[in-house]
Order: sequence, then C-alpha cells, then structure tokens
Amino acid sequence: MDDRDITFLSPEKRNLAYIPQDYALFPHMKVYDNIAYGLKLRKTPKSEIKKKVREIAEILGISHLLHRKPKTLSGGEAQRVAIARALVLEPELLLLDEPFANLDVQTRAKLIQEMKRWRKELNFTALHVTHSFEEAVSLGDRMGIMLNGRLIQAGEVREVFEKPKDEKVARFLGFENIIEGTAEGRILKSNGILIELPVEAKGKVRIGIRPEEIIISNEPIKTSARNEFKAKVMAIEDLGPLIRLTLDIGGIELKAFITRSSLVEMGIKEGKGVYASFKATAIHVF
Repeated sequence: MDDRDITFLSPEKRNLAYIPQDYALFPHMKVYDNIAYGLKLRKTPKSEIKKKVREIAEILGISHLLHRKPKTLSGGEAQRVAIARALVLEPELLLLDEPFANLDVQTRAKLIQEMKRWRKELNFTALHVTHSFEEAVSLGDRMGIMLNGRLIQAGEVREVFEKPKDEKVARFLGFENIIEGTAEGRILKSNGILIELPVEAKGKVRIGIRPEEIIISNEPIKTSARNEFKAKVMAIEDLGPLIRLTLDIGGIELKAFITRSSLVEMGIKEGKGVYASFKATAIHVF
C-alpha cells in the first residue's frame, strides 16, 4: 500500500475497510454501535466516536436509523450502514465485494448515484468488484477485467470498453457480434458481404460490434452509417426493457437491441425483412 508491504501487518494496522456482499452487520448491536465498532477497537475517545458516527450517518442519510437493530432494516438501509461502518474509519482503501448485488433494481440505481456523491464528499478510494457494467461505468475511474482468475486488461473505463484487448474481453464487455473475414484496406469481406472498417487492415481479421450500435429500420435510411444491409429477423428475445433481435444478413448472424415500443411500431415479427445499419466507427478490429 503506497509502496509499503502490509501483508504481515495485523488487520487493524493495514488501514483497509471491507464491505462483504452480505454486509455482515452485527445482529445484536444497534446501528450506532455497528458503525462505532471499529472506532472502539482503535480506542478512540467516546466524544470523538459520537461526533464521527453522527457525521457519517448524516452524509449517508441514516441518522434516523441509529437506534434500530439490523433485522429491522431494509436491504438499502443495511447497505448504507455497512458503508458507514467502513467509511467512518477513514481507510486508505475501501474494498467492495459486489456491494449492490442483493438489492432490487430501484434501490441499486439510487445507491449507485449516492455512492458517486459520497465519494466526492468523503474523497475515498475504493477497489470495487462487480459483474455490473452499469456500476463499473458509473463509479469507476479505472477498470480491470478479470477472466478465469487473471487480470487480462486494465485502463481507463472508456478505453477498456471501447478497445478490448482481445475477443474474450470483447465478448465479456458485450460485443455479441464477432465477424471473421478477409480485409483489404478499409473493406472487410465476409460471406460475400462487404463491411467498411474504421481502420485499414490486411488479411484475416475479426471485428466486433455491440448490439446497441445496430440501427433497425423498415426502409433504407439516410445516415452517416456506411454499412447498411437487408436483413431477416430470425428470433425475438424479450429482455424486459429491451428486445434482442437475431438477424440474418447473407449468412452472417447479428444481434441487435430495440425498444419494446419500436418492436410494436415497426411491426417486427420473425421472418420479417428489415434494414440493419451501423457506423464504421462502431466496429472494433481485433
């Protein structure tokens, strides 16, 4: 930590704070005592403990819960208490183990936004483990991709999302459409289909395109997208807020997302012919 080997220091001397996925609040203690626990271990004076607990409770919006026991709290309230218990120690590094995994969608979205505000107010550094792209993009400054226990790629969030190192990382990051073909300059030929690339390439290459980058229409559309193809809808998958279409373009299978209202308005059904288009800049070349 800051060029110091802290491996063999006792846990309380490492100045780390950890929030497990299940929060691990002490069930027999009130919220106040849960938050104050680490400070008591450090033998912090009672008056200072009271001041720090009330300050962090105010920032996290849980002042009204200090007299309650953990079993009476909602998931979101328990999460706030766990975060308060960790942050009150002013750790050098906060370790977060999928902190929002057990919360409903609305509570999770609210806490992600609040976590951004808390980080600004309290200026803490966190190592956040998550499977959620939303959390990574919303909260991260830098991002590392771990696959099979190995750190494969690390960098600024936007850089990693836009320029995955290889096909495995790309698939993990949502590049569902991987197409192989032969490139000559800025043109990729695959199954007789010509695709304009964002960069020059030569020989056998693979490209990746995210489903959300593909625009679906009933008629040819005049846009800056250079790649437009006639497609046939092979399958329709309901994902809740979005619909995933499986398209066939001259033997090439593509996945695309549309909204439920677009599905209805366009009258899209299996077997229907549509136009699929995407910009060259939406393509990542491996």
